[in-house]
Amino acid sequence: METRPNLSRRSFLKRSAATGVALTVPMIGPMVVPGYVLGKGAPAPSERITLGEVGYGGRCRAILPHFMMFDDVRCVAVSDCRADRLAAAKKAVDDHNKSQDCAAHADFRQLLARPDIDAVLIATGDRWHTPHSILAAKAGKDIYCEKPVSLAIGESRALADTMKRYGTVYQAGHQRRSVGSYRFQVETARSGKIGKVHTVVCQCWQGPTIALDKPCPVPQGFDYDMWLGPTPWHPYTKAYVSGWNYFWDTGAGPLIGMGCHYTDIAQWGLLRDDTGPVTYEGTATWKPDAFSETPVTADCCCTYADGAKIVLRSSGSFADRYIRFVGSDGWIQVDDQTNAVTAEPESILRTGTISARSWAQTGDHVRDWLDCIKSRGRTICHAESAHRATTICHAVNIGLRLGRSLKWDPVTERFANDAQANAMLQRAMRSPWSL
Repeated sequence: METRPNLSRRSFLKRSAATGVALTVPMIGPMVVPGYVLGKGAPAPSERITLGEVGYGGRCRAILPHFMMFDDVRCVAVSDCRADRLAAAKKAVDDHNKSQDCAAHADFRQLLARPDIDAVLIATGDRWHTPHSILAAKAGKDIYCEKPVSLAIGESRALADTMKRYGTVYQAGHQRRSVGSYRFQVETARSGKIGKVHTVVCQCWQGPTIALDKPCPVPQGFDYDMWLGPTPWHPYTKAYVSGWNYFWDTGAGPLIGMGCHYTDIAQWGLLRDDTGPVTYEGTATWKPDAFSETPVTADCCCTYADGAKIVLRSSGSFADRYIRFVGSDGWIQVDDQTNAVTAEPESILRTGTISARSWAQTGDHVRDWLDCIKSRGRTICHAESAHRATTICHAVNIGLRLGRSLKWDPVTERFANDAQANAMLQRAMRSPWSL
């Protein structure tokens, strides 16, 4: 049996946490302020969490500063399979640290092998989220991983089981759990102020269509084989690489890219982090002659055993996205574009203070992870809850691809009497990669 490596730095954190006070996360959290802003000075090196970062695309560029803003974190290494992004990542970290000490690894395995790294931020494409996370856990690292956490239901089940087995502190990038507007919405839904909640409407934008593109030479400095990773081989095309989220081998479209954020909030608000719906049905539109493969629009209904429903839609523009809890006596909605909270009855909005901080400000979510690394506690969006939220989106996509409704057992995590659907619970991985 494999065991979690006993790193001296991690052992220190565990011993320190044993004498401390357990941390709790209130429904509406305070604004995160780094200690240096309050004049507290930098912590001792032994109290810092050393961070490695894997994947430096657009999402990482947006959130990495929200990790480095904390004075008990020091990023010491970065990794990317593209030379230009690797150089940019190193520069960003070096500029922040005011040094030239950040190590740059073209192969992420070199970063994971370093005993001086406590934790990693994984911000690669979806195809890599589960393999990277499992390898990081086996290397003794705690993990913050961007969403969706997997490209198949079986993957995220393996992910959750691995995090539990290794005692990994894992935070999924479903940061809306740490945003005041969504916390207020969930608190309201649970409180009975809108009556018994029977439906959660999750509105995502419609998917694009990508035109056919011709293969061309791989750019110099781009390890395309590593970029593909465990996915089947495809000739290099600019459209495939830039639009990876709209091809089944590398992504799954808005229904999971955005949908998992909303199914996560729905599950949290309904107190169902350890289960899920039992039936899935829906319709979708496609563009048959497109190079891309995922639906253009979709309207799906996911029903729990007690009749409660999640309605997951993909339509309209990016700015049209929202999540609404509907109860017997009213509703409450958060507009994802503006962070505006609306409700019926409107008096609900006067029952609490709603933070103006939006989903784009991930500091509270990062702070929760960092605090849990020190306490060895469970994060607000742990691997099991992320798996369950992601499962809903994968099941929706499976039903749409097969063109039929599905029955799901959230205990056995299998589809009822549907061998074809069950065959889609896993995906083949290209050698040498495996879970």
